[in-house]
Amino acid sequence: MQLTGAQIVMECLKEQGVDTVFGFPGGAILNVYDALYEYQEEITHYLTSHEQGASHAADGYARATGKVGVCFATSGPGATNLVTGIATAYMDSVPLVAITCNVAAPLLGKDSFQEIDIAGITMPITKHNYIVKNVKDLANTIRKAFIIAKKGRPGPVLIDIPKDITAAKCEYKLEEVRTNKEVPKVKKEDLTKALKQIEKAKKPFLFVGGGAVISGAGAEVLKLAETLDAPVADSLMGKGAFPGTHKLYTGMLGMHGTKAANYGVSQCDLLIVIGARFSDRVTGNAKKFAKNAKIIQIDIDEAEINKNILVATGIIGDIKETLQLLNEEIRQQEHQDWVEKILDYKKRFPLRYHEEVLTGPSIIKEIYQETKGEAIIVTEVGQHQMWAAQFYAYTKPRTLLTSGGLGTMGYGLGAAIGAKVGCPNKTVINIAGDGCFRMNLNEIATAARYQIPLIEVVINNQVLGMVRQWQSLFYGQRYSQTILEDQVDFATVAKGLGAKGIRVTSKEEFSKAFKQALTEKGPVVIDCQIEKDEKVWPMVAPGASIEEVFDENDLNKK
Repeated sequence: MQLTGAQIVMECLKEQGVDTVFGFPGGAILNVYDALYEYQEEITHYLTSHEQGASHAADGYARATGKVGVCFATSGPGATNLVTGIATAYMDSVPLVAITCNVAAPLLGKDSFQEIDIAGITMPITKHNYIVKNVKDLANTIRKAFIIAKKGRPGPVLIDIPKDITAAKCEYKLEEVRTNKEVPKVKKEDLTKALKQIEKAKKPFLFVGGGAVISGAGAEVLKLAETLDAPVADSLMGKGAFPGTHKLYTGMLGMHGTKAANYGVSQCDLLIVIGARFSDRVTGNAKKFAKNAKIIQIDIDEAEINKNILVATGIIGDIKETLQLLNEEIRQQEHQDWVEKILDYKKRFPLRYHEEVLTGPSIIKEIYQETKGEAIIVTEVGQHQMWAAQFYAYTKPRTLLTSGGLGTMGYGLGAAIGAKVGCPNKTVINIAGDGCFRMNLNEIATAARYQIPLIEVVINNQVLGMVRQWQSLFYGQRYSQTILEDQVDFATVAKGLGAKGIRVTSKEEFSKAFKQALTEKGPVVIDCQIEKDEKVWPMVAPGASIEEVFDENDLNKK
């Protein structure tokens, strides 16, 4: 049948099982939005307040559901407003298809009104991108984009379509969706080498990253840990791949990791790294990282092996499949003395905070108690992000959505909208700092327009908390441009945007407000006033080994 390019976009989205899109219209993409009007019963579109919000919403939708997130934007500034969201998805391996439309093909390269080379701009932050200059190529391009976004290590793909291509007609033929994982086959010699190292280990330790979440390998990670009788730590992106309530769990690893996790990795003789890329925030001083251990790294992306840390054995393959193969061969082991040593660290060096007043940790613990650990927690970036990672015990994958690689302030609210749309039966809470909330708070209007019942918890210390913490500890308390004390009342702003706004100053007030928020049918913003110099503990100083982790008690002893 003969369809316009815009109609082909809609039909291809239907082919891929897409029923939800986030976006913002404009002149160049007007034909696509006109076609969307015909398909509104089959594809639900959420109009965000800003294109960046659309990209983050598509990202949050993808992370929460495991599906490909889709966002639309027009040319020029509409397209460039997607860039931060695309880069966020790229750094955290999130499957995303961004569809932008550009000026008509004859006007490309002529500095036309609202023209931008969005394919050139996004080339370093996408798995692949396309400019479609012939309507006959459009359907197959969209199909390829979804395959690429999902296959192997997931990531974002951008399709840029000139406006005249969306108006042109050609024959469209429905095709069945092709499933194409294209995962590398695990090499038997790598498995054999790893198994020999595992057999010899006296002090094994597991470090679990975001790849285990993406692969859906939670059951396999749990079996491996229990069979090896080995302690487990996770990265920020790996939360939920191993239950945070399990006896063998030691906490998060790295700059704000627990002493038990950091000491364990520093003292183990075998470190099995599952779907993690050795971020500098995890390793600290790379030359001193896991210096006593042979390292086995399991990853789907060959480029990650030996990129940041040299390893004894690299296994390339899907995490779930690789762990299944390992688990079939490993016999039950016991490392009682080693495990007891690490559990003793966990007991001696618990995460501490000032329990007598309203603090970030007390807020997170109250949220955990009221939701019984069953919520989807979304965060912005900063101190509140670390507290959410430390004090909420994640027992299931895809329940912490956060910008780990890019560290995008302003990510969380859009992502929370996407998560709630994708998982309507889950409680969704975005944990924000006041600095982050200011960046994209206009998306509260989006949540209010659609009556999306998410809870926005703003941990408000009236400063840029994490930057101030560094200024306090490492920059001689020179607080350059990090104090935000002004007249902004977030509760009143929330009401002005159509949401419910509540301001709290004590633990008791927060508990009451949060219980109320859980019963509301629309968005609620809780503005939590805390002391400006609350810090995230423990911490590793820049350039130090993770074994040199210190907390407030250590600092006070100096």
